[in-house]
Amino acid sequence: MKKFMILIVCSFLVMIIAACSGDKASSDNKNEVSIWVHTSKETTEGKAMQKIIDRFNQEYQGKYSATIEFIPRSGSGGGYEDKINAALTTDTLPDVFTLDGPNTAAYAESGMIAPIDDYISNKDDLLPSIMQQGTYDGKLYAVGYSESGVGIFYNKQMLKDAGIDLSTLPTVDDPWDWNQFMELCETVVNTYDVPAIDMGLNDKSEWLMYAFSPFLWSQGGSIVNEDGTKATGIFNDEDSVKTMSFIQDMVEKGYTTKTPVEKAFQTGKYPMKFTGSWTIAEMESSYPDVEYGIMPYPTSPDTNKLVSPSGSWQYAMSATTEKKEAAGALIDFMTSTESLTEISLANSVLPAAHSVVEEVKDKVSPQMNVLIEQNSKTAHARPALPKYPQVSRVFQQTISDLTYEKNNNIQKLLDQKAALIDKALK
Repeated sequence: MKKFMILIVCSFLVMIIAACSGDKASSDNKNEVSIWVHTSKETTEGKAMQKIIDRFNQEYQGKYSATIEFIPRSGSGGGYEDKINAALTTDTLPDVFTLDGPNTAAYAESGMIAPIDDYISNKDDLLPSIMQQGTYDGKLYAVGYSESGVGIFYNKQMLKDAGIDLSTLPTVDDPWDWNQFMELCETVVNTYDVPAIDMGLNDKSEWLMYAFSPFLWSQGGSIVNEDGTKATGIFNDEDSVKTMSFIQDMVEKGYTTKTPVEKAFQTGKYPMKFTGSWTIAEMESSYPDVEYGIMPYPTSPDTNKLVSPSGSWQYAMSATTEKKEAAGALIDFMTSTESLTEISLANSVLPAAHSVVEEVKDKVSPQMNVLIEQNSKTAHARPALPKYPQVSRVFQQTISDLTYEKNNNIQKLLDQKAALIDKALK
């Protein structure tokens, strides 16, 4: 019996020692950080991220280390966001994770992510749009590792056959205004008796906010005031009316369509397509025989100011991490020139920093360079608002109402939509 009691006591001591050893091991790993990303490990972007993590672990060996978990995001946004939300409720967020640009303000406002100004060493090198999208309430909360952009893709042969001299087409430094662009559309429609351009108006999603808000900014307008507290008097002002009139004219004159034929530009049915940088990869892989170019955004005739959309995924630090120095070092490393260049070349995305523009410009297609130049000179991030999803939905509804319903009174429509945004902001 005595021996049995000694055995129990010894076993108990072993358990205590093991537990203490576990605590010590945990404290020894305070410089090991975890990162979650929304892509698959098998994608080119995922492979590039894994390489960057491997390089970080090699360069910081003995000081910091990182592990990466790939959580693919579904087409509807599920999967990754679901896991983020679940981790938020159970206080199990990783030290670093990716988030989409428009979510910055909401995540910061809720205390989900921490400011990272003190950890980022190349802020002057990052594009203004990257800093704009990652900043909320005067503090930098996230850093984008790539950019995106939109342009007017055009079929060179179809425009030539319509009598267009390609050498006279607009450039980033010498863009056309809305009237000049509509003249081109009229020529093309008269030649082919099809819509001149597919503007993606049937895509009732974030695309409408992302791609069409630059027309408003070019006109000098805005969606909300500078404080982000109201839209009445801003979203329904004269600049907004002029902008929405241009978009409606494009539809009513038959220059674009609300029911586009699928893949019409790619298969040579439509001469032009209003689309993003992601279409370049599609053209190269699936339609290599189509000769195409890219024009920049048309501008407001009142301002002649070229404005283009921007925004993509970013790295941010969890507010709950106890490893801020290590997490900050990881984000800084992953947004260095070398790391950002690796992502840009691997994933065919626009660069997020001036130095990366220089690194990639001789390694990408002429079409990609048009979007890179437009982005670096004219990109404008979507507004940083905690209620951004609600504001975006109202903007999307505005474009859809202009497209699918006959609205002779645009002012009245904008008055209604501005009031809805005010309600969302409150």
